Amino acid sequence: MTDTGNSRYRILEKLGEGGVGEVFLAEDAVLGRKVALKKLSSGRIADPDARRRFIQEAKTQALLNHPNIVTFFEVGETPEEVFIVMEYIEGRLLSQLVAESKLSILEVLDLAIQIGEGLRAAHEAGIVHRDIKPANVLVSSRGSIKLTDFGLAKWSEASGLTKSGVRVGTAHYMAPEQVEGKNVDHRADIFSFGAVLYELVTARKPFDGETETAVFYELLNVTQQPLARYARGIPPELERVVQKCLAKDPDLRYQRMDELLADLRALRKSVKAGRLGTESSDGALAPSIAVLPFTNMSPEPENEYFSDGLTEEIITNLTKIRTLKVISRTSIMRYKRTAKSLRQVAAELSVQYILEGSVRKFGDHLRITAQLIDAFQDAHLWAETYRGTMEDVFDIQEKVAQEIAGALRLHLTPGESKELKKRYTENTEAYQLYLQGRFQWNKRTVEGFTKAIALFQEALQKDSRFALAYAGLADSYALLGETSLYARHPHDVYPKAREAAARALELDEGLAEAHTSMGYLKMNDYDWQGAEEEFKKSIELNPSYATTYHWYSGLLSATGRNEEAIRMMEKARDLDPISMPIQTDLGLSYYFARQYDRAIEQYKRALDLDPNFTRAYISLSSALALTGRHEEALAEVQKAIERTGDRSRTAYLGRVYARMGERGKALEAIEEVKEIAKSRIVSPHSIALIYAALKEKDLAFEWLNKSLNEGYVELYTLKVDPWLDPLRDDPRFEELLQKARLKACLEK
Repeated sequence: MTDTGNSRYRILEKLGEGGVGEVFLAEDAVLGRKVALKKLSSGRIADPDARRRFIQEAKTQALLNHPNIVTFFEVGETPEEVFIVMEYIEGRLLSQLVAESKLSILEVLDLAIQIGEGLRAAHEAGIVHRDIKPANVLVSSRGSIKLTDFGLAKWSEASGLTKSGVRVGTAHYMAPEQVEGKNVDHRADIFSFGAVLYELVTARKPFDGETETAVFYELLNVTQQPLARYARGIPPELERVVQKCLAKDPDLRYQRMDELLADLRALRKSVKAGRLGTESSDGALAPSIAVLPFTNMSPEPENEYFSDGLTEEIITNLTKIRTLKVISRTSIMRYKRTAKSLRQVAAELSVQYILEGSVRKFGDHLRITAQLIDAFQDAHLWAETYRGTMEDVFDIQEKVAQEIAGALRLHLTPGESKELKKRYTENTEAYQLYLQGRFQWNKRTVEGFTKAIALFQEALQKDSRFALAYAGLADSYALLGETSLYARHPHDVYPKAREAAARALELDEGLAEAHTSMGYLKMNDYDWQGAEEEFKKSIELNPSYATTYHWYSGLLSATGRNEEAIRMMEKARDLDPISMPIQTDLGLSYYFARQYDRAIEQYKRALDLDPNFTRAYISLSSALALTGRHEEALAEVQKAIERTGDRSRTAYLGRVYARMGERGKALEAIEEVKEIAKSRIVSPHSIALIYAALKEKDLAFEWLNKSLNEGYVELYTLKVDPWLDPLRDDPRFEELLQKARLKACLEK
């Protein structure tokens, strides 16, 4: 056997070879240990690009010090040869293990978690592997996993991503964006991980055409067969995890390896305990469901409010079952009249089960049909048709929830059964007005909120003890004074919102929505402790209410608890994955944590979902400006102005101009915003930030105090907003923190 030119290493035997080089078992004469020695093949020695890539692999992998990644020791280079020395693992390739053994679910999960840990370490170091496959995973004789072959890896930080137009990877395990030669990031590895996990369970590749072209077609156009088609006893939660990994759209996959690992660990815990689908509070994954918008089959199209309202009420009832993960209304309404298959919908929402149905309302008479489907196995689990009158609607909603729990074999606690029987009103007219109010509120427009207020008030005239209508009233007033809208001055609407929320809680202390509303209002009053107590109480009452996690995340960001804020917003996204406010504010949680690259990436994902959500352009602009990408930042603000016609957004142009050193243009922007403020509500805070960027401290503090004294709510981000950094060394900034009750909160 030929030795290397380095006398330290003596080659013992050949272990294998590939397109780039050969791997040998060698002995390290100095340390007396066995090592693996990888040599660049003789046919490539003279190719400078091949030498460079070979050495780059070693440099990349040498930076990764993790138990689940092969350790690299040394690179040797002479004119005649190039070799890499790495730790030798006694064992076999994962591809050999899959071919030779049938793995149990626990064995699969143990292996997958180790692979995931190695990938997480690489991603945290800014490295995307780009070629995750069983042949690049080593399994030691003790069952420990080692990732290897980072030859195609790229630094995600160097350019942010892999350049478009270049296709790299192994066909069967490529993410769709790799196939198309598009920009890729760490989520391509998550797709490849999903393909490996699928193969571990079924001993089959999820996309296995006879030719490379056929494989590429499947990767882009075909949804893989469910695991249960090829293996028995597959936990539904494992189906969901694999489906989420293998989503065609990167935005619908797991966004980080630690999210994926959390689900795998929870699943392993439940498998070990033999109790799949137990309470999420003890670490097991809950079964998951999406209630698709019920179809309005009524003769009158205006009865659509009722079919949408019934959908929302069934969702609300199902959230009372703590062992069930329920997707929020905002995300499911995007599938109204969808042509997508149920399997596609389930994959995009990361759920196992789908409830669909129809409503026919004719006068006071109702006919409601519903069916529960296992989307992965294309199996009908339950179906029923209910006939009655409006007087029966509450009983029907309760029965649907009870039947679903039974079909999914969920044990209802006495408290849950009691909650399902709860009647918020016995007045059917009040109930219909409430449904119409929520229909308007969900439009999230000034006109919608205004109409909702009138409808909720009319409902309360029918039933003055209708707590849900008070909660709807509180939400409507609160969002009319919300930062991004300012349709009404907070001084005008917040007292009404507080009064309505307090009345809702007086009538029903167990109403999660009212606790969330009160938490939001207390947060904007700078009552941080009180707000947090309200949010925690809401989560205790209803762990599937996405809005609570969303607004709670804002509190955590404001008080400097950035990692908690990110995790809380990720929970909101999991429950409401297509909500534009949540998708955008996930970026905001990264932004306040000063993780600008992640924020930019998230804002772009949000805009891919809905290019008309203008707040995302403004948020993206801020992150771009703070990373020095000023021209791009200006362009994003202009897009927002063009789409809305709202010239008050000129304030955001002013900030960027100030950051660029364009003082004259920044001052012009201030004057334009002041002029606009004469005829409509514009927060003084927006002007203060331009002065701060210009380092005009006196004027910045003048306008910040004006904002605080007039009751505008943006100052809750005082401690974490990067645009205020030029003011932080001034004693007046400490005074502002005291006024906003942030200093004591942050010093705890």
